[in-house]
Amino acid sequence: MGVLRGLGVRGYLEHGRLPEKAGIRHDRRSGRNIPAIGTGRCRQARRDLCPEGGVEFRGRPGQGSGNSAREGQVRIRFTASKAPAAVAALAALTARYGQAEARAADVIVALGGDGFMLQTLHAAHGQRLPVYGMNCGTIGFLMNAFAVEDLPARLAAAEETVIHPLVMRAENAKGKVTEAQAINEVSLLRQGPQAAKLRVSIDGRVRMEELVCDGALVATPAGSTAYNYSAHGPILPVGSDVLALTAMSAFRPRRWRGALLPRSAVVRFDVLEAGKRPVMADADSRSSVRDVVSVEVRSDNSVSHRLLFDPGHGLEERLIGEQFV
Repeated sequence: MGVLRGLGVRGYLEHGRLPEKAGIRHDRRSGRNIPAIGTGRCRQARRDLCPEGGVEFRGRPGQGSGNSAREGQVRIRFTASKAPAAVAALAALTARYGQAEARAADVIVALGGDGFMLQTLHAAHGQRLPVYGMNCGTIGFLMNAFAVEDLPARLAAAEETVIHPLVMRAENAKGKVTEAQAINEVSLLRQGPQAAKLRVSIDGRVRMEELVCDGALVATPAGSTAYNYSAHGPILPVGSDVLALTAMSAFRPRRWRGALLPRSAVVRFDVLEAGKRPVMADADSRSSVRDVVSVEVRSDNSVSHRLLFDPGHGLEERLIGEQFV
């Protein structure tokens, strides 16, 4: 059965294509039917590839271990958000394909929306496993269409896109320095009612003495259709060695729309009148620092995230298509 694009998990549920007892397994020892879904937060000691706040499926006893996988069979590690549609999808897929142990997996399949995909990529940092997303959320820009059928064949045919994150180094008013990675963007936002005043430097050279605005951000090509695009920033081809520097509601210079920078650029923001006009910094809406006095942003080419997309629906095609909607 082919992929029903646009239906998503809800369409499968409405059409009865998810097994009614996908979340139930039969325990041979006790003779009882018991739930097959476990919830819980990630624990480093268990090395579970489960983003914070997500759902992990523990599987049947002995299922998914390295020894149990048949020769040549792809070993899939499923992880899902806590959204009901994602939990239902997790039950159906693990009932159909099993659940590989985290350290024995060949690929991670993330079930949720774009936010959960970012969480999964961050959680899988260091594992070097490709991540294939299936949309159980709202937009699903980084996700593929959901379907229970033919998943191994889809994984085998998938096209890989490699992206590199940004690194944010933010110093607050007390001198504390926080570093965090961002796959989409690093953003600075005013904390109070008054506009922020920022001095912008590129590679150690001051390019703008004073930018008065609600905020500013630096976005990667992969993240250029997210917050950056909503702030009227440009969409960047995924293969381009370019970053987008975009202002939000710029007041001075009037209507300044930002700049395109080489990926090697180091961008520094210094907060002017920080006591009167407090500013916060944020990396992918997951690592926030309040009362910053300076923020430095650069690309980290030593870190690679591997995303898998169905043929003809890769990230580059989506970035182009988004400009003609």
